Amino acid sequence: MRTAEVKRRFLAHFEERGHTVVASAPLPADDPTLLFVNAGMVPFKPYMLGQVSAPYKRATSVQKCIRTLDIDEVGKTTRHGTFFQMNGNFSFGDYFKEDAIRFAWDLLTRSQDAGGYGLDPQRLWATVYLDDDEAYGLWRDVIGVPEERIVRRGMADNYWSMGVPGPCGPCSEIFYDRGPAYGREGGPEVDEDRYMEVWNLVFMQYERGEGTGKADFPILGELPAKNIDTGMGLERMAAILQGVDNLYEIDETRPILNAAARLTGKIYGEHSGQSAAESHPDDVRLRVVADHVRTALMLISDGVTPANEGRGYVLRRILRRSVRAMRLLGYDAPVLPELLPVARDAMAPSYPEVARDFERISSYAYGEEEAFRTTLRQGSQILDQALDTTLRAGEGGSLAASTAFQLHDTYGFPIDLTVEIAGERGLDVDVDGFRELMSEQKRRAKADSQAKKTGHADTGLFRSVLDANGPTDWLAYETLETDSTVLAIFRDGGPVNAARDGEIVQVVLDRTPFYAESGGQDSDAGEITAPSVTAEVLDVQRPVKGLVVHQVRVTGGELGVGQPVHARVDHEWRTGARQAHSGTHVVHAALREVLGPAALQSGSYNRPGYLRLDFAWRGALSPETRSEVEEAANVAVRRDLPVDVRYMPLPEARDIGALALFGETYDENVRVVEIGGAWSRELCGGTHVAHSSQIGSVAITGESSVGAGHRRVEAVTGLEGFRYLARERDLVSQIAEQLNAPRDELPARITALVERAKKAEREAQRLRDEITAGQAGKLAEDARDIDGIAYIATTTDGDARGLASRIRDGVPGGRPAVIAVVGTSGFVVTTNPAARERGLSAADLVRSALEGKGGGSPEMAQGKAPADAAAALDRVAALIPSRLG
Repeated sequence: MRTAEVKRRFLAHFEERGHTVVASAPLPADDPTLLFVNAGMVPFKPYMLGQVSAPYKRATSVQKCIRTLDIDEVGKTTRHGTFFQMNGNFSFGDYFKEDAIRFAWDLLTRSQDAGGYGLDPQRLWATVYLDDDEAYGLWRDVIGVPEERIVRRGMADNYWSMGVPGPCGPCSEIFYDRGPAYGREGGPEVDEDRYMEVWNLVFMQYERGEGTGKADFPILGELPAKNIDTGMGLERMAAILQGVDNLYEIDETRPILNAAARLTGKIYGEHSGQSAAESHPDDVRLRVVADHVRTALMLISDGVTPANEGRGYVLRRILRRSVRAMRLLGYDAPVLPELLPVARDAMAPSYPEVARDFERISSYAYGEEEAFRTTLRQGSQILDQALDTTLRAGEGGSLAASTAFQLHDTYGFPIDLTVEIAGERGLDVDVDGFRELMSEQKRRAKADSQAKKTGHADTGLFRSVLDANGPTDWLAYETLETDSTVLAIFRDGGPVNAARDGEIVQVVLDRTPFYAESGGQDSDAGEITAPSVTAEVLDVQRPVKGLVVHQVRVTGGELGVGQPVHARVDHEWRTGARQAHSGTHVVHAALREVLGPAALQSGSYNRPGYLRLDFAWRGALSPETRSEVEEAANVAVRRDLPVDVRYMPLPEARDIGALALFGETYDENVRVVEIGGAWSRELCGGTHVAHSSQIGSVAITGESSVGAGHRRVEAVTGLEGFRYLARERDLVSQIAEQLNAPRDELPARITALVERAKKAEREAQRLRDEITAGQAGKLAEDARDIDGIAYIATTTDGDARGLASRIRDGVPGGRPAVIAVVGTSGFVVTTNPAARERGLSAADLVRSALEGKGGGSPEMAQGKAPADAAAALDRVAALIPSRLG
């Protein structure tokens, strides 16, 4: 039975029993305590806590889940996976233990012809919590399970919570006996490989507090109503019904594993004589690839994109682990173009959207692999040399934090990969030191931004203002001016009663017309005035939801708490902001019109007259394509398309095709901005023009890469667009005048000039090479002897690498030599074969002379040119005696 059919039967079974079928929530969890949905009940958590009234008494779902704690264990056993699907049925104050047990038993044991799973009742076991006599009696007396197949277990096994404060309660698990081939008799207490857990029935009665582990937490009290939360592992049930051993062999995973085995020439299970706990490394790596490729497909499908933090980092990590696992299996070519389509075909029967959105999904995945292959080329050699040096030094067997940080910061080498590779060489990594260096860097980077956003004020102070006065009456859509009252003033992180001329402070008003920076749109500019005070508005933010805070510079008089003021947005500023934000939507629609639906926005920024838009795409846009996009945008401007704003429930917005920014969370009711109806339809909270013609013009000024699989378009609008085109016109006129050529002949004239300049540069380089060759021979003759090593050190205004190579090649026969050259291109050290035989490595000398910076091979290495060239050259000389073998 295919996994998609297992899923369909589950939902149909519970729908027939009065349950509302609820679609899976996206994997990114709308919960501050979680990165991803990690259990089937997570989307229903507010109902179980009584925070929100459930819109139904009974529900059923098949929820996509991610558990990141098991990433390092994936593949080592056949039970760990990052992505899995949890079938669940839920009751919110309706039925409880008896019906939950009966519903589960009926589906498991009913014949397949009648729509069930057809499991043999004699092979099913039940466990209950230690003192749950009610559940024990139901299994024994209502279902008829013999007492010898009902097991009481403790809190670690049969008491459920999400691992964080929230709903909890005793549970009852159902196990399936896979037979003596899988282990010992005696039930799940004896062997959970043979007795596989297939269903967990949680009797949600209590709320737990903070704590650690599965049992160390307080019970805060009973929930408002008794609830049922059950979870049946879809992959586990599919494995049983398909007659395979584990989740890696079911129809949604095995095709990926088989494709990876075919590409690498490996035979999965060839070494199956070993126990599961001692899987052959090849089998482990094939399982890692199968799990991670499928997980990446599902994460990108739900809007997660590779990044250096949070959810994006988890995705980046699993993509890179799958690529590296294939390299360790001997496959060096690009991996994902071969395997991701296989994952798509395996998952599409259950999730058609992965096929529908595959162009977008694959663009992110392939771009990330391409970037990682570059990272591996640049970083692996440096890491290997650092590990070699650490092993030779024998200093506790730990790679220095500074080296790990340099690999991460300079080459993009992720710390987990550094740890993994070091572990394979028997070395530790100073991870604590690495994290401290990372934290220090982040603290420096965030200092200026934090000052801009909140003036260093504690958000708790802002929240107290919100609690005392309610949310700001925000009127940015309705008006550009309001009569307001000052509710609070903050300076240097604390509250003050007044602000005087020249001071920069944060001001909270009871109502405001100012747009607060959000959705990519910069905040409004303007002023706050009263008869005795003027203040310039520099920035507007929402440090806590519902509260608008203005950063202002008092330019005259004194501004005080409780003072009536007049808040006024700069009309020209808002006009330019509207043009730019509507222009962003127009450029996005134009990109999709020219490139196709995969060119989805992944980020944006706009201010008056300027916009930039990041979108998913691999490869630079040609000049012709840029012109097409620009023309499509300006055609939309000329057509004077109406700009309409509507409010509607989020599901309705999705149904009509409104585009949302992936990774963002939205309220239940959303604001939909349409330009020309369906031509441009997006969820957006920004300010816009009334008709597209009011944008004025769109001129694309640049297009560039902002990361693997992402491009950035920059453009100017309105008056800035006209000014840009005027400057371009004037520039062309000046060039035409200087070259004394008609405009249409300029490209050919400039090409000819460039070719002439290149030819002259080649001739100049030839002459420099001849001079360098003469220098090389003389320098080799004058070499300094250090313990039998010829050491030649010099500086040059030319090519340091070229000069170093020529000197090395000019050293007479067989004499060990080290050459160090400081030039405009950097600090270069090279060694000849005789020197390397005596234990000297150019990479080691460069890194030691430059205090850990730089890298290369034992033959030639390079670093940044030092401020004191003579001192650096002397350090190399001092290092040579200690490095001789």
